[in-house]
Amino acid sequence: MSASESPGGPSRVRPRRRADAERSRAAVLDAAVRLLAERPDAGMAAIATAAGVTRQTVYAHFGTRDALLEAVADRITDDAMAAMDEAEAAEESALGSLLRLQDIGWRLFERHPVLLQLGSAEADRTRHEPVIARLTRLIENGQSTGEFAPTPPATWLVAAVTALSHAAGDEAAAGRLTVQEAATCLRTATLAVLEARPPEPPSP
Repeated sequence: MSASESPGGPSRVRPRRRADAERSRAAVLDAAVRLLAERPDAGMAAIATAAGVTRQTVYAHFGTRDALLEAVADRITDDAMAAMDEAEAAEESALGSLLRLQDIGWRLFERHPVLLQLGSAEADRTRHEPVIARLTRLIENGQSTGEFAPTPPATWLVAAVTALSHAAGDEAAAGRLTVQEAATCLRTATLAVLEARPPEPPSP
């Protein structure tokens, strides 16, 4: 029997090594999320120490610090989407859901300030696609119930609210506004753009 056919041969070793590598990668990513929340400038060596691995191991999974930061952003985005799903299910109004969506985003920035300094433009657009889809649905719902102005079209309003969100993030990243101040400004501007009002009561 060849080594590849034996119970302890390469056919069983390779899956075990892959599983070990996946656990190692997950440990590095978990440590990075925790450490960067406290120290946004933490380097690869510090992250390796927090994960209990060597720096070489970190680089084996994430070739650069930027690549690791992108993975951190993806993990945080996944958590945010799950929180948004839960928040939307608990809300009855489009306006309430939209404002809670924004609040969740800003709470993430407060807990993970590293988000203000990372992300390539392409990766950022990809991460925001589910958020844009959700925002579009909420604004269309709000227009249909009378919570938001019926014009301009929902697509225009989505673009406007998204631009306001980026502007608020830029101001916070530049230190001209605190995260809380930027969140307040964004909420005020969003309500104005949408001409938000309470939903109309049902017809008798």
